[in-house]
Amino acid sequence: MINIFVGYDSKEKAAFSTLAYSILKNSSKPVAITPIYLENIKDDFVRERNNLSSTEFSFSRFIIPHLMNYQGWALFMDCDMLMKADINELWRLRDDSKAIQVCKHNYVPKHNKKFLGHTQTAYPKKNWSSFMLMNCRKCTTLTSDFVNTSTGSQLHQFKWIDDDNLIGEIPLEWNWLVGEYDKKPDVKNLHYTKGGPYFKHYRDCDYAEDWFDEYNKMKKVDIE
Repeated sequence: MINIFVGYDSKEKAAFSTLAYSILKNSSKPVAITPIYLENIKDDFVRERNNLSSTEFSFSRFIIPHLMNYQGWALFMDCDMLMKADINELWRLRDDSKAIQVCKHNYVPKHNKKFLGHTQTAYPKKNWSSFMLMNCRKCTTLTSDFVNTSTGSQLHQFKWIDDDNLIGEIPLEWNWLVGEYDKKPDVKNLHYTKGGPYFKHYRDCDYAEDWFDEYNKMKKVDIE
């Protein structure tokens, strides 16, 4: 079973459903898709949201190893993504010597604003935490208390990992930043990090047609 946790935001319900559909459609193995929905984890995650939290799952993503009882592997994904490949291809890249594996982006955002007027903050390791293969037994620092009280930089810049050698790398194609990277046909997973086409100001963004194609297939109901 491939355990996948997806950040859930009440303003991006269509994004979550479309991403889940795209994962299921392309996967050659059974998957378990769990939304990181704040109402479901309020016994473990009590951190108050602040102005820097552009989504409801800005920090709750780091509770995943705790939810997994620090056993096995799990994948975290932002909801503003679209899977184009078989998730089992990624699952085969797991490296037990690492605590996490991420796409190691090295870029400066082109704009200082993103969807719904949220500030586009620039910081080291930006967007690394938006797509994480987590080796939960090596993420024991991420207790519920630690996640609830640590700073954003401690969490998103992986300061909870003692050695950067424990941060493994996966190809950028698994977290292709739409609007930041040039458009190309052979990406594995699209990330509409600036704003998905379900927001009116981003209806014409790169790969918008890909998202709407999957969305329309997802919501179609066949009635005999």
